[in-house]
Amino acid sequence: MSNDKKPDFSDVQSAVQSTEQVKPDFSDVQSRVTSTEAIAGGTPGEQTYTVEKGDNLSKIAKHFYGKQDWKRIFDANRDQLSDPDRIQPGQVLKIPARED
Repeated sequence: MSNDKKPDFSDVQSAVQSTEQVKPDFSDVQSRVTSTEAIAGGTPGEQTYTVEKGDNLSKIAKHFYGKQDWKRIFDANRDQLSDPDRIQPGQVLKIPARED
């Protein structure tokens, strides 16, 4: 015979609650969109375009402006273009805002 006392669990309680029926409350959720355009150094209305195989500045200008005003795109990208006929697939060009 042993004098060891056995544990007494008679006062232990437990409970389980499910959140299945509880609908989430999103009434205090807020959102806001802030443009980073000025932070990135762009000007209002300026876009970018990634050159694809077969593109030329006239074709890109026609797409964005409705006319072959390639010189505006060339001038905006003189930091990376030295010849308007030598654009390369993968280049990201700045497209100045359309002037209507």
